[in-house]
Amino acid sequence: MAQSKSTKKFEKHHLKDTLKRRKESAKIKQRNQLAAKKKSKRPEQDEATETKPAKADAAFESMTVDDFFQSGFDLPENPKANKKRKRAPAKEDATSADSDDGDDSPDSEVPGVDADESAPDSDDDPELHKQQLEALAEKDPEFYKFLKDNDAGLLDFEEDLALDLSDDDRPSKKRKSEDHEVTEAMLTKWQAAMADQKSLRAMKEVVLAFRAAAHVNDDGKAFKYTVSSSESYHKLLTIGLKHIPEVLEHHLPVKTAASGKVNLNTDSKKYRTLTPILKSYILSVQALLEGLADDATLRLTLTSVLPLLPYILSFKKIIRDFTKLVVNVWSSGSSTEAARIAAFLVLRKLVVIGDPGIREAVLKATYQGLVKGSRNTTVHTIQAINLMKNSAAELWGLDANVGYTTGFSFIRQLAIHLRSSITNPTRESYKTIYNWQFVHSLDFWSRVLAQHCATLREAETGKQSPLRPLIYPTVQVTLGAMRLIPTAQYFPLRFQLARALCRLSLATTTYIPLAPALYEVLNSAELRKAPKASTLKAVDFTTAIRVPKSYLRTRTYQDGLGEQVAELYSEFLVLWCKSISFPELVLPIVVLLRRWLKEVGHKTTGNKNGKINAAIALVVQKVEANSAWIEERRARVDFAPNNRAGVESFLKEDAWESTPLGAFVVGQRKTREEKARLVDEGRRAEEKKRRPDASQADAEAVHTESESDDEGDESE
Repeated sequence: MAQSKSTKKFEKHHLKDTLKRRKESAKIKQRNQLAAKKKSKRPEQDEATETKPAKADAAFESMTVDDFFQSGFDLPENPKANKKRKRAPAKEDATSADSDDGDDSPDSEVPGVDADESAPDSDDDPELHKQQLEALAEKDPEFYKFLKDNDAGLLDFEEDLALDLSDDDRPSKKRKSEDHEVTEAMLTKWQAAMADQKSLRAMKEVVLAFRAAAHVNDDGKAFKYTVSSSESYHKLLTIGLKHIPEVLEHHLPVKTAASGKVNLNTDSKKYRTLTPILKSYILSVQALLEGLADDATLRLTLTSVLPLLPYILSFKKIIRDFTKLVVNVWSSGSSTEAARIAAFLVLRKLVVIGDPGIREAVLKATYQGLVKGSRNTTVHTIQAINLMKNSAAELWGLDANVGYTTGFSFIRQLAIHLRSSITNPTRESYKTIYNWQFVHSLDFWSRVLAQHCATLREAETGKQSPLRPLIYPTVQVTLGAMRLIPTAQYFPLRFQLARALCRLSLATTTYIPLAPALYEVLNSAELRKAPKASTLKAVDFTTAIRVPKSYLRTRTYQDGLGEQVAELYSEFLVLWCKSISFPELVLPIVVLLRRWLKEVGHKTTGNKNGKINAAIALVVQKVEANSAWIEERRARVDFAPNNRAGVESFLKEDAWESTPLGAFVVGQRKTREEKARLVDEGRRAEEKKRRPDASQADAEAVHTESESDDEGDESE
């Protein structure tokens, strides 16, 4: 038999154990009364009446309101229709906002979804509610006094708007009251109640108003509150974002372990009571994030979500959708650096406190956002892309086991694309490899492995990182990609990947053979022949993976290539400048470079480019000086080559900057940094003088010209 909404609300929020005992007593008393009446009319059905009380519906017609309220039962107006009616399962985002200041009330069902929305609702009748309360005062004055002392607001009945927080707010649903305009007085009252008393009732009203504000641009949706004033709108957002987490923390404190894990009792009655409000609020925050354009409000919203994350971990669908929104902010080109960092902190906390399923979902969404956000790479976006790669790399080390699983699958996808291009060498297959997204992906994995598989870090922990097995496939895919198309137009891409491998080799002390790939550039036709004069701008190799055909065989491009090769040779060899085997390691490289200088660098028959030849000759000179320096110190050791400990401790106390090659590299780096600083200052000054659109077009001239060349289109 069905219960009225007023009785259910009454029981749910206020009766507790005492009322439960009184209710059970009333039920037993009522059954005895019904049994006595039925027995006097039909003695032969006494036993059936007691065993099947559902057939005694007709007996309730003679009950008074007082008897009915005391018994806790209600009669439907149409018993046949009620027999067919079934309780609809609560939707995931359905909610009710009738909970008060944190009472631990029983919660056998998810509140907020009525069994039949079209059924009459006695809870909306103030007169009936008043009569029931008067009857309660007469029948049970002790309990009436308890309610009056502990929740006087329930005795002063006020009509409230029923919440429907389903995914589709159908405007055709019957509303119980008119919309209420949010005023400054209401906001001040709610703010004081939440700040001083940690009132759940005030929080409920703020959630209702916040939901209306978050959907202020949605047409066809009706809410309890309306927000038309910009001042009220901003104040409401500030109150909700600041005080709702504080109230929740007061009533449902979260215990945080030293490892960052959180402990929250989600089986408690109070948590189940607040679950609908939590869902409502986080869905409103999602709607707000989708339409926010103000950077300060965006950062405030993301920051306020951090303390709420432990409360919504059990809402898998909401977490998944919310993660995608946060990733969009983190990877969006229109987001500021502060907004990106705020979004990253949300993603990081989800990985720290989430279970393996949540962690995997966050890592996958983050990687997809990184790939999507790195498609357009220019001098204006490169810093934001590097911020994404560095911040995302940190996430893969928070749970190395989950990081290995996701990393292996993504690196395997890159390898499959590369294999398809090798086995099916078509123009379209090359495009899947020679684009910025593929390059940034490989560079990203080099950063992940360099950060979490670093030799020093593993020595501190005393064990190898679970991510270390990913080094080999990453190196193989990178080497295969840089040599897939050995044409001069894609030499900048080769340099990008070579730097990624140098970073990985330095951190993990893994030897990666980069010398052959660099020598192919030196030995190419582009650097073996004399260049043509040109007035083209110098190529910015930090933001280029391909050059237009107009740059080929020009002095501008040839000078840039020679400078890059000399730099990468020195950066690669300085990684092993303290190794006891350095002289043997560099011997083949020195032989090849000297042969190249003799053949290609000849003043009459060679390329006649003195700048390149001088740069390569200087590298050879410093490498030979470093070899002699190592041999001099190696002659003083007293251990054999098979003494592993002695080999590893060789020159361990010396700084790499003190070696001849190391000192040369340090000087070269300072020179390049100063040059890059001057170029950047000049570019910024030029942009201030010219129109923004013109300066943007000028800064991206090489990039635009490269994309306009159909033969080497680098789009995905």
